[in-house]
Amino acid sequence: MQTLPSPGESVTYSGPHYDRAKEAKEFDETKAGVKGLIDSGVAKVPRLFIHPPQNLRDLSSDTDGAATGLKVPIVDMMGYRDSRRRDVVDHLRRASETWGFFQVINHGIPVHVMDGVLEAVKQFHEQPEGVKREWYSRDDAKKFRYYSNGDLFLSKAATWKDSLFFDFPSGELDPEAVPLLCREPVFEYEKHTEKLKRSLSELLSEALGLDSGYLGDIGCMESNRIVNHYYPTCPEPELTLGTINHSDATFLTLLLQNHHGGLQVRHQDRWVDVSPVPGAILANIGDLMRLVSNDKFKSAEHRVLVRRTGPRVSVACFLFPGGKQKSKRYGPIEELLDEDNPPMYRETSFTEYYGYYMSSGNGMNGEPVLPYFKVSESN
Repeated sequence: MQTLPSPGESVTYSGPHYDRAKEAKEFDETKAGVKGLIDSGVAKVPRLFIHPPQNLRDLSSDTDGAATGLKVPIVDMMGYRDSRRRDVVDHLRRASETWGFFQVINHGIPVHVMDGVLEAVKQFHEQPEGVKREWYSRDDAKKFRYYSNGDLFLSKAATWKDSLFFDFPSGELDPEAVPLLCREPVFEYEKHTEKLKRSLSELLSEALGLDSGYLGDIGCMESNRIVNHYYPTCPEPELTLGTINHSDATFLTLLLQNHHGGLQVRHQDRWVDVSPVPGAILANIGDLMRLVSNDKFKSAEHRVLVRRTGPRVSVACFLFPGGKQKSKRYGPIEELLDEDNPPMYRETSFTEYYGYYMSSGNGMNGEPVLPYFKVSESN
């Protein structure tokens, strides 16, 4: 078992006698997560979580765009089925082409459902360690699991968060495989995100200038994986990160966050805070949507900072092909190509893309993955 650092003990990112693999294994075997570190009274960030200097540059931001006027777009979906559909499509197009991020309001998910799932996630992580430990696992075959740091053994430094993983491969998940505390809130939230997913699929298809059913017909967002993150308070937020800078290996991601903030998006070479908007769902374009749109839509780099106050809680729905569609090859959509707009990327499948994202470690260490799939200039 891991010997936790004593309160006040100082640690550094690296050193000649630092065995990171051993320390990561010992931390994982506690099954206590980052929340367990805080509950033990640590006053310093353990060495395992201290990031190299290049990851920690520019941790401050232009909060809510106060100085630069930069602010993540808000898309109001009110009336998208009739009178305002063209306006909504236009707003989505602009947001997807310029930011790759947008806050969606009037999306149809009731506030009590959103509040319920956030509270359930918070309550799960704040249970005694002995209660949570029975659910702790890194077994990919499990449709529900609790763990700390999905990138623990791949990244150069651990991130300051614990997670709950729910896999709805075709909209189904055995309720008995999920803790009772989370069961009703998460399943209810998933039902509503399925409806929102279908609506956004149609609207984004139209924003690309295609028939409303196009993205649905190619099956690119059939699988729904929900990952809930809990970011505890941090005694030294200048030394670590909640999530390292990355873009998502998805077609689309839907994110619900509580009021503590910490999420930032890279825009115009600046880190901009994505300030929580009450009742909003944050949507961001994934790398694979950028690939099939031939760079018309952007997948933006983003990260999560940790703070001395908290906890931050988020619920992320990752949308990508399901079942046999995972091995289907996707390339730039032919209807978007012409002599002046040739394909920029080669075809790939979700399985190949995600496999490279994970096995290379690039996606876990702040290195962009999409450029690897660009068409060679020599071709």
